[in-house]
Amino acid sequence: MDFASLIPTFGNVVFTVGAFIVALSIIVTVHEYGHYIVGRWSGIKAEVFSLGFGPVLAARTDKHGTQWQIAALPLGGYVRFMGDANAASAKAAPEVEGMDAQTLRQTMHGAPLWARTATVAAGPLFNFALAILVFAALALWRGVAVEPPTVAELVDLPPAAMERAELAPGDTIVALNGTPTPDFARFYDAVAEMTPGEPTVYTVRRDRRETEVAGPYPFPPVVDAVQPQSAASEVGLQAGDVVVAVEEAPIRSFRELQDRVAATEGAPLTLEVWRGGETLSFELAPRSMDIPLADGGFETRWLIGMTGGLAFEAAQRTPGPGEALAEGVDQLGFILQSSLSGLYHMVTGQISSCNLSGPIGIAESSGAAASQGLENFIWFIALLSAAVGLLNLFPIPVLDGGHLVFYLYEGITGRPPSDAAMRFLMAVGFALLIAIMAFALTNDIVCP
Repeated sequence: MDFASLIPTFGNVVFTVGAFIVALSIIVTVHEYGHYIVGRWSGIKAEVFSLGFGPVLAARTDKHGTQWQIAALPLGGYVRFMGDANAASAKAAPEVEGMDAQTLRQTMHGAPLWARTATVAAGPLFNFALAILVFAALALWRGVAVEPPTVAELVDLPPAAMERAELAPGDTIVALNGTPTPDFARFYDAVAEMTPGEPTVYTVRRDRRETEVAGPYPFPPVVDAVQPQSAASEVGLQAGDVVVAVEEAPIRSFRELQDRVAATEGAPLTLEVWRGGETLSFELAPRSMDIPLADGGFETRWLIGMTGGLAFEAAQRTPGPGEALAEGVDQLGFILQSSLSGLYHMVTGQISSCNLSGPIGIAESSGAAASQGLENFIWFIALLSAAVGLLNLFPIPVLDGGHLVFYLYEGITGRPPSDAAMRFLMAVGFALLIAIMAFALTNDIVCP
């Protein structure tokens, strides 16, 4: 065997696993810190804060008496509060029975209901907060598009697409083929009424006066981004590529490219791509994907895994903190709504269960996001943090959501579930969680 040939593959595996561990460690640390800090504020003492499981590699004890440690298996973490028999805080240790009232108040099992509820809910809420802050920070970093649409610079397109083009950087587009475009929503509506290949007339504000100029079709078949682990990514398509033909038939817009891909129903196709003055050929097969819609439903499409962009780079402005936070909240809301809708559609059989990824799929996505740069990796961490927060709120015993259901029962009846009921429900919850994990892991192996 040529072991040298395994080095690139081994390197990819190490990179993927490393990216997964980094992403998971950040998310777990934020989640468990939520439990820890709200518990401390609520008068509940944490004895151990552990990142990872198993043998302890490093540890220190702070002034509050909490041991902060890093363990050998970096696949999770936990906070063990005073009086807990285990990291899940599901059962009290025997010594709790002999505690005086003041000491008992510092345990999860002796704290008032409001303190326990706040402590348990804090983990998922901190995950949501991390997602919002990251999305907001990215909005501040990237900026938001200036309206009316304004040209920052023209995209590099084949000479035929730019023939007689007079659109220039700095132009503010006030109309498209005579249709006013005060914002991007109206701009997109105007594009929808156009036919690719016909002359495009931009009414622009230039040097404080309006003038009509010729320009390229607003949505040419240019690649704005390539999705990780997609057909396009695997064959080497790149952002900035311009698809000029599909199966030797010329195309003039990204919408035409989408239509040609959809018509294949998964059959392989050949793309001719213009890249920096050179024409390249790529063969790839579209994949069936379930895409979330704005109304909460899903649509199954044949995709190759890339998004289109405008014929120009839009000028950007830096949003205010409030606007950026609102953007973060909107993105979190869309992720949670899409996740719940996807789960419902999978359970009802309306979309493929292959949409549920397990640890291998998540690790591969982590590596793919990291390989596309720090910004994409940070965005992926926020996405995964939102998903982890949502998962932990599911009403499954052993998860935070299961504990909150127990507390709700206690709040209604005035007493917690019996020990026998708790043992049974925790066993059922653990079995259900293992079954879900096994199903997701099977998806990672058998799904295309």
